[in-house]
Amino acid sequence: MEKRDTGCGCEKPKEPLQQPSNNTVNPDGETSLFSIGKMDCPTEESLIRAKLSNIQGIYRLDFNLVQRILTVGHKPGMEQSILDVLAPLDLDARLATWEDTEGAPPAAKANWWLLGAAAIAALASELVYWLQGGNTWPVFVLALVAIAGGGLSTYKKGWIALKNLNLNMNALMSIAVTGAILIGHWPEAAMVMVLFTLAELIEAKSLDRARNAIRELLNLTPETATMRQEDGHWHETDAKQVPLGAIVRVRPGERIALDGEVIKGNSAVNQAPITGESLPVDKTAGDELFAGTINESGALEYKVTAAANDAVLARIIHAVEEAQGSRAPTQRLVDQFAHWYTPLVFAVALATALLPPLFFGGAWMEWIYRALVLLVIACPCALVIATPVTIVSGLAAATRHGTLIKGGAYLEQGRRLRWIALDKTGTITHGKPEVTDFEPWCGTQVDKVKVMTASLASRSDHPVSKAIAEYLNVKKSNLEEVETFEALAGRGVRGEIAGKGYFLGNHRLVEELKVCSPELELLLGKLESQGKTVVMLVGESGVIALFAVADTVKESSRQAIEELHGLGVKTLMLTGDNQHTADAIAREVGIDRAEGNLLPEDKLQQVESLAGHGRVGMVGDGINDAPALARADIGFAMGATGTDTAIETADVALMDDNLGKIAGFIRLSRTTAHILWQNIILALGIKAIFLVLAFAGEASMWMAVFADMGTSLLVVFNGLRLMRK
Repeated sequence: MEKRDTGCGCEKPKEPLQQPSNNTVNPDGETSLFSIGKMDCPTEESLIRAKLSNIQGIYRLDFNLVQRILTVGHKPGMEQSILDVLAPLDLDARLATWEDTEGAPPAAKANWWLLGAAAIAALASELVYWLQGGNTWPVFVLALVAIAGGGLSTYKKGWIALKNLNLNMNALMSIAVTGAILIGHWPEAAMVMVLFTLAELIEAKSLDRARNAIRELLNLTPETATMRQEDGHWHETDAKQVPLGAIVRVRPGERIALDGEVIKGNSAVNQAPITGESLPVDKTAGDELFAGTINESGALEYKVTAAANDAVLARIIHAVEEAQGSRAPTQRLVDQFAHWYTPLVFAVALATALLPPLFFGGAWMEWIYRALVLLVIACPCALVIATPVTIVSGLAAATRHGTLIKGGAYLEQGRRLRWIALDKTGTITHGKPEVTDFEPWCGTQVDKVKVMTASLASRSDHPVSKAIAEYLNVKKSNLEEVETFEALAGRGVRGEIAGKGYFLGNHRLVEELKVCSPELELLLGKLESQGKTVVMLVGESGVIALFAVADTVKESSRQAIEELHGLGVKTLMLTGDNQHTADAIAREVGIDRAEGNLLPEDKLQQVESLAGHGRVGMVGDGINDAPALARADIGFAMGATGTDTAIETADVALMDDNLGKIAGFIRLSRTTAHILWQNIILALGIKAIFLVLAFAGEASMWMAVFADMGTSLLVVFNGLRLMRK
């Protein structure tokens, strides 16, 4: 028998963190979180990286632009030094904890009255320019008013960037607007600055939608809970102050405040916020409850099993926040491109301003203007921001439907899956088998057989052992004392009863013990061909009794396999049960291949054998699946709400037992990839068009602003479409 555990797999090594090349990792260091209130764009990231990457003692920098969080690995005691270095950048940096970041800092409040006045001044400058047929002092004054009202913050950030030798968008825009003023394009300089500031504010507001996508889940949890006091009275208490083991009451229609176990009452609970299940789930004594779910029909009393900050919902939020900070492969590629793109375009702009006038007789003002247009186009903000917004939207969409994805890399890789290997028990089947046949062997007394078998079975937590113990229904007081009990992975259990050794195990174990006779093989073949698992009690004289156990297939399994096949994904079932049982289950649900009689290391070998045929996913729910889950490109944990460690260990955790969500994950991955490449092509395409127009002298500065910031808005809104999936 396979040894079943509450774990769900083995944690894979995390994606290597970005480290400055001139520092080495300090294993005794600390990791600190910093909230960067004004970190909205890769321009701020590059500025911070330039300041911190060369400081001795800092060996890790991770940026989460969506949540405005900077993670720094450093030697002990450097927190204040890091804050001192960041202070001159004026990015509102402060030391934070995970609890402090439960709500990402909102975008800086805009002074819309001032910006509106600046816009009116810019329009008036344009109007006066056309009415008077050129530049006059009123035009200049109105332009300066517009630039001052709409662009002082841009100039401030641009000056900080230039002092740090960083060519970010604020620096480029400051240079471009100043250059436009110097060459006499006053109205255009004013309009460009106002449009840039307005677009930045709209972009920041748009990004807040992505920032709040996961954090909105926090609103699902009530702030208070009705807790029973020592005197028996019920009192409203702050949910964060409710201790473990406390008794809490929830009325019909109320949201459940804390994770717990029902001790009294019957009700139907809407678990859609956690598991994505569309129908309410019946709850009675002994069933689990999850914070954020809705009690629909009857009153319930339950015992609190997890503190507010350790509830399943809280762990989901923290897991997705960490996933948002990890860089997907496409994002790493885009970041590398952007690292060279801005300096290259700046160099091209400088050459555009100097070379034609110096060597080809071009007009200085004309070519300087074209160079200024190129500077506006030079920032890769739209390209860089497109990837994290799209990935976060995909993560949020999956979480809302009960699928927890632990990183952008897994969301991207999902579309490449070609094989899905699946554990049988608890994954394809319910994992709650029932005894269908019982047959004593070798003339042993039936009552004695039942007691010895129940004594061994009651010591194991495997579903088959539990089914046998439940079937025999021997009173606890009648069970024999089992000594030197041991679980045999993939085979069964053994122990000593009254000084004699006994085994309770599967066909494989009996063959290893060399007590399998031809007559026994004939009976085993007959039972196993019916898709049943046979467990035998073995004593010193050989096999004593047989128990045939059958596990029922989940109703959703066949449809889930059909959906995977429809996506071009092949399926392989891996189980420790015999090959006959494996084949019978595989035929019933339509699985391509089935491999039985597997130990945990055998499952690992099977997954490795598929690696040469494309990306491989492994689906399981037990410790016996851990090696295969770790080796697979993506490990899927089934029923993560039922285990304490599933959220922390799985690449993708299905919050209920619905196997069909794997096909949904693959479809989401494919849609995410399509939108990612749409955004990349959109950003690069528009940039390329305006670069050509700028060289040809057909693009103006305000058109370049629309091209740059307009593209940023387009890719953000396009990425947010995933939230509706």
